[in-house]
Amino acid sequence: MKVTDHIEQAKSTLFSVEVLPPLKGQNINSLFGTMDKLMEFAPSFVDVTYHREEYVYRDAGNGLLEKRTVRKRPGTVGICAALKHRYSIDPVPHIICGGFNTEETENALIDLNFLGIDNVLVLRGDPIRSEGRFKPDPNGHSYAIELLDQVVDMNNGTYLDPELKNTDSTNFCVGVAGYPEKHYEAPNLSSDLRYLKKKVENGADYIVTQMFFDNEAYFNFVDLCRENDIHVPIIPGLKPLTGKRQLVSLPQNFYVNLPEEFVENIEQAKTKEEVREVGIDWCIRQCKELMERGAPVLHFYSMGRSAAIEEVARAIF
Repeated sequence: MKVTDHIEQAKSTLFSVEVLPPLKGQNINSLFGTMDKLMEFAPSFVDVTYHREEYVYRDAGNGLLEKRTVRKRPGTVGICAALKHRYSIDPVPHIICGGFNTEETENALIDLNFLGIDNVLVLRGDPIRSEGRFKPDPNGHSYAIELLDQVVDMNNGTYLDPELKNTDSTNFCVGVAGYPEKHYEAPNLSSDLRYLKKKVENGADYIVTQMFFDNEAYFNFVDLCRENDIHVPIIPGLKPLTGKRQLVSLPQNFYVNLPEEFVENIEQAKTKEEVREVGIDWCIRQCKELMERGAPVLHFYSMGRSAAIEEVARAIF
């Protein structure tokens, strides 16, 4: 079932979550343990992240280092199949530009189509940490809109090989990312919205936002989208803050702002338990206001941990 169908048929705000594939060498049971706990709240769909390759350097002897390419969290397609089979839930695999050429992308989409997966979230993806800026595969996509266009082409029965005849069309519901506080590489929010509008015009069916901690940022973003004729569903992304270190790590890694009142409350907390309580309470209040204002879905970034999301969900659903 498509994400947009879930939203259209819903009588109230839905619940969804994003999960990470296990690290290479670990089994899937840890992910099942997370999902077993969250199934109590009947998630409508589950996003599964895709992770590009990274470079590691290992001692090759004689004072030399060997550069190796590794993918630390493989298995996105397999995990989607496992989630669909075990929980009868709709998985939403992330499809990224970084580290994939167009043929590899096409083959991954074919696999997903064969598995009966109806949704994808298309993203440019992050740069390799050691490189600092994004570099596409020589035969891959540089921008998310190019990846979007490839998915839409397949939905229209057009594949990379122009000689293919009588091809079957895929039927993916395609999500894209939105940034209430603008993408960190965009010069301003207006420019960011122009690119987002183009994605919708090219066939994006819904938007899911980067996490935010100030609901006004989301409400203003939705208003600006509507003013710019972007009328697809806009799903807010949320994360309960559970430790003081996240006051630095979240802005540093995700380029988000934290409200002054929230930061003060966290800094005044004297114990880890108090910090966690403040973070969860703030997220609960965010959720309740978003639900009152008609948000279609509450989408939680788990980052491999579910306990805080469980507490929030139990308080609001």
